[in-house]
Amino acid sequence: MSHVIHRSLAQVPLVAVGGKGVELFDQAGKAYLDASGGAAVSCLGHAHPDVLAAMHRQLDQLAYAHTSFFTTEVQEALADHLVAHAPAGMTDVYFVSGGSEAVEAALKMARQYFVEIGQPERTHFVARRQSYHGNTLGALAVGGNEWRRKQFAPILMDVGRVAPAYEYRDRLDGESQPAYVARLLAEIDAKFQELGPDKVIAFVAEPVVGATLGAVAAPAGYWQGLRALCDRYGILLIADEVMCGMGRTGSLHAVEQEGISPDLMTIAKGLGGGYQPIGAVLAQRKIVEAMRRGSGLFQHGHTYIGHAMAAAAALAVQQVIQRDQLLPQVLARGAYLQKQLHARFDEHPHVGDIRGRGLFWGVELVQDRSSKATFDPAFKLHAKVKAQAMAHGLLCYPMGGTIDGLHGDHVLLAPPFISSEAELDQVVERLGDAIDKVLAQQPVAA
Repeated sequence: MSHVIHRSLAQVPLVAVGGKGVELFDQAGKAYLDASGGAAVSCLGHAHPDVLAAMHRQLDQLAYAHTSFFTTEVQEALADHLVAHAPAGMTDVYFVSGGSEAVEAALKMARQYFVEIGQPERTHFVARRQSYHGNTLGALAVGGNEWRRKQFAPILMDVGRVAPAYEYRDRLDGESQPAYVARLLAEIDAKFQELGPDKVIAFVAEPVVGATLGAVAAPAGYWQGLRALCDRYGILLIADEVMCGMGRTGSLHAVEQEGISPDLMTIAKGLGGGYQPIGAVLAQRKIVEAMRRGSGLFQHGHTYIGHAMAAAAALAVQQVIQRDQLLPQVLARGAYLQKQLHARFDEHPHVGDIRGRGLFWGVELVQDRSSKATFDPAFKLHAKVKAQAMAHGLLCYPMGGTIDGLHGDHVLLAPPFISSEAELDQVVERLGDAIDKVLAQQPVAA
């Protein structure tokens, strides 16, 4: 009997009692290889001694002080560290407790910026279908996952919606990649024109789409074109790097690989590596200066923003990543994982696409490779794969509704940056066995 409202009300999950390195352990002593870092969170794995030591030191000194009265040395140090390694022009950081809070803060900061500079008529956001930006109301509104949005739609703000940059399914036969990018950008431009370019606050997107699509990066030129389009109309560009950022794709920030700087950027999961709840918004100087010269404050706040323990954990995580040169390792291990995934699944009749960057990979499952037909949603393939993988001692992140919130299945992999090649071999082997066992149990025909 549990009094916790768990994610599923149909059953109580297993009890986790410990973790070490890339493994978690349940109450029965079974070990699970954490191939998704929870939800792309545990970038340093579990029980990293340097992070634990930093948390102990901070706890001995100061656990919490409300930010309406004080700042803390560790919050200031973390902000300095993040700004020193941020995309060009980003000078300030606003700390929160997680990804959804970060997106909410970014949306409000973008709106307040335009109020402060005398453009209060800007009231619209534009975002992509099949995106995910969080579960609070503002974040859910800009997100494009229809399954998550459906029952809450009547209480969500209207958002302009455009196509995802989902080349595997949406690039037409015979269409070149530049032509596909041009078509996507033309659709965004048309949406700006429909809403009124002077009425749009910001365009919101994930540089590499995580949970909803399964590690899908936009084609080359998309983000440069998007940046130019936003600049043309004075629209802000918000990069949501809650899942794909903080080293996950092989560079500290995923937009580094796109050669652009956003106006606002949200980070969370890999920021603190799961050791404490923390997220942040990184902002361009012009946005913060507009608020400073205008009302003199950002009209927002939560009780636990800038929490000293969270800041200490995050600073330690980031220092370990830098000290141990884990970003080059993410690239090297990512290339190895990519090779092993292709070796295992390139000839698999029900794997349609393998995509990703760094240690952030998605495997899309299909009923038929040639037509890209999906499995019947009633089959619940993603849920079965998750359960079977756990039975094999593997934690991965399968999701359904890849195409439209209902149809399509994929598996997301986001192993810790400290993973060895041998451990990645185990990830691929156990995932392949789990997929094969699930598909062997039931007919694959619709």
